Amino acid sequence: MKLKDYAQQQGISYRTAWRWWKAGKLPGRQMDTGTILVEPESMSAGEIQRRHVAHVAIYARVSSNENKSNLDRQAELLVAYCTARGYQVTKVIKETGSGINDARPKLLGLLEDQTIGLIVVEHKDRLTRFGFRYLDTLLKAQGRAIEVMNQAENSTEELLADLTAIVYSFCARLFGQRRAQRTMDVIVRELEAIEAVETQRAKEDDNATG
Repeated sequence: MKLKDYAQQQGISYRTAWRWWKAGKLPGRQMDTGTILVEPESMSAGEIQRRHVAHVAIYARVSSNENKSNLDRQAELLVAYCTARGYQVTKVIKETGSGINDARPKLLGLLEDQTIGLIVVEHKDRLTRFGFRYLDTLLKAQGRAIEVMNQAENSTEELLADLTAIVYSFCARLFGQRRAQRTMDVIVRELEAIEAVETQRAKEDDNATG
């Protein structure tokens, strides 16, 4: 099919499709008229991209209040995953910060580095709590991709940490930082109490069914 039709079919820009063809990532030929005809195998655009990706980066992140040893655990799991997939990892990025923080320097540097064709993360929210689809779409337009190792939701612990950060940010804007901290201390205690009750209830349910 024509390269233009292929790009439309796969939901990518013509420029991206042309770049893939020019780099030899799409089988095809160019006619004397200049028209490019591609003959893709039974693979999606993302699969073609990943098969030919030369530079793979791992991105591991924990929030500030998480156990820092989890950062190394993430990185080790991702390295093992990439090895099993046949990826050659060229960068291992580890960062500490909230998933709602859009000023993480290591992640920004990784996104700016267009030599990296594939970014592998453990969960979507390890990359960002909000706006994952925007990043995924923008990288695809550059002929790059994000691969998520585990599609399951991440732990409640980090979700609560991000919720706390969001509430603190709004409280600080409304009441000032000192009052915001007092408000957050109350909210955190209440969240911890709720979590303790839910944990106890779950144990009682397990004992009842056991």
